[in-house]
Amino acid sequence: MARLAPADYAAIDDRLAPVDAALAARYPGEPAGRQPVHTVYVPADRITVDLVPAWGAAALTALDEHPPAPFPAELDQRVRAKLASQPIEDLRIDVEDGYGVRDDATEDADLRAAAHALTAARAAGTASPWVGMRIKCLEAATRRRALRSLDLFLDACGGPPDGFVITLPKVSHPAQVAAMVDICARLEQAYGLADRALTFEIQIETPAAVLAADGTATVARLIGESAGRCTGLHFGTYDYGTGCGVAADYLSMDHPSSDHAKAIMQVAAAGTGVRLSDGSTNILPVGDTAAVQAAWRRHTHLVRRSLERGFYQGWDLHPGHLPTRFAATYAFYRDGRAATTARLGTYLARRAGGILDEPATARALARFLLRGLDCGALDPAEAGFARRELVALAHPASGLGADPRTLSGEERPNVR
Repeated sequence: MARLAPADYAAIDDRLAPVDAALAARYPGEPAGRQPVHTVYVPADRITVDLVPAWGAAALTALDEHPPAPFPAELDQRVRAKLASQPIEDLRIDVEDGYGVRDDATEDADLRAAAHALTAARAAGTASPWVGMRIKCLEAATRRRALRSLDLFLDACGGPPDGFVITLPKVSHPAQVAAMVDICARLEQAYGLADRALTFEIQIETPAAVLAADGTATVARLIGESAGRCTGLHFGTYDYGTGCGVAADYLSMDHPSSDHAKAIMQVAAAGTGVRLSDGSTNILPVGDTAAVQAAWRRHTHLVRRSLERGFYQGWDLHPGHLPTRFAATYAFYRDGRAATTARLGTYLARRAGGILDEPATARALARFLLRGLDCGALDPAEAGFARRELVALAHPASGLGADPRTLSGEERPNVR
């Protein structure tokens, strides 16, 4: 016979209620919805109305001029269709390192021109689904320029475009993130925007952003100071490696110092709703065919490596990176599709299989298939399950769908 009285249960509930609330606020879970597979950084003075289709055309030209294609033949149609229809998923208008230091009048003019080009591209239906702006950092030397650039761009656009996000670079202290929260609130008031209409990404590219002087993990504090406005952590490969003292020839996304930083980012962001993005390679696919093919092989390896480590987004800096970005991404999901659908089918049918999966693993399996669908690697018929089922498994606390294990066979016609 149980000996605890109702008052005992209530006492423990009361005791842990503040903890429950704090955990729910800090760890809302992985956000539902599509995540772009890459972010393309383009200096503000190079933003044109036809930028996105021009990059797609350049990528297709590179494939034609430097055969063979750097991916299996079965991916050719899928990759080429993507390059023709949506070659850039997330565009970042850059006034930081990629843009350099210009006089105020020049930067002002470039930002207004970029805003007008973006507006025209949206009207023409050729803009990327996501867009944003990388401002200069909030250190003393560039702080006021950063704020002016952001303000001028929003003004020239008539407010933030759909899918707009701010990239905050070279963060080295949580107070800079808290200041960014204040900046967003002030801009929202100035432009008559809704509360939290402005969000930002934090670039992790200084050692101090990973490990504080007292030995604590700064990156976790950065997320905490963002007041829910931080949507992503983006790794800055070259600034970070340089800050750690890595020789220039060895600066890379797969250097051990990069892996260490990204592992800490991953743990700090887990469950918070903050998404992760890996950095970029500075090896461009340019020159003769041998050089282009070598760069494509290197980029394919790095993209696949990031995906295998749970970084589903990265940076691309050149049109020639686009074929291997999409090909490596598509191959990742297509290679894993059959095993994933089989394991998920076994889990849903409560059958014994070669791998003993549990609810957490089922979430990972469902999220894998959803990501494959969202990025275009998989067609709906190839996912093996209705999207409603996958969403319910991937985000069980969201209320976005019923528990698939409660659905009848007739309601799960696509299970294979």
